[in-house]
Amino acid sequence: MLQLKRSLLVFLGLSLICGLFYPLFVLTIAQISFPHESNASLIKSNDRIIGSQLIGQQFTSSKYFHGRPSATDPPYDGGNSGGSNLAPTNAKFIEQVKVRVQQVRRENSLAPEALVPADLVLASASGLDPHISVNSALLQVHRIAKERKIAEADLEKIIRQNIEQPFLEFWGQERINVLQLNLMLDIINNKAQK
Repeated sequence: MLQLKRSLLVFLGLSLICGLFYPLFVLTIAQISFPHESNASLIKSNDRIIGSQLIGQQFTSSKYFHGRPSATDPPYDGGNSGGSNLAPTNAKFIEQVKVRVQQVRRENSLAPEALVPADLVLASASGLDPHISVNSALLQVHRIAKERKIAEADLEKIIRQNIEQPFLEFWGQERINVLQLNLMLDIINNKAQK
């Protein structure tokens, strides 16, 4: 009986320490040190949450930059992240990629043999990636400039202003957050209409 009592006390003590005190301590430190990041890196416009810097969104309008495909169903479902788990030699995967390549070429008025950046046709491992490469953004400039009736050079300048550098300046590659880039386009468009 004494062993049972000790075991229960240790269990309750560790449950309080590991299940309550430690998580509250970490949460408090995170809220003080990194309030934006610890609250899901939410992006707001006019006090309305429109997305997160960490989760991609599906943009289909030709006046917006398009991001990576999402393997989740529905697309960019943060509660259901994951890749397709299809091997590169899988017939279904190959067909999906072929369809996506043709779609990118068609949407952006590219030649039938034009190369398409991989991140515009391949989903990330999570299916939620909010970024595209600089090349993928530049590939879409002509279509968006035509739709928004702005100079391609101005649009390229906006892209350059939104480049995120690799982690610690060497890990990864330069990338662009699609939601933030599209928001900047809308802000510029709204200012031009006023």
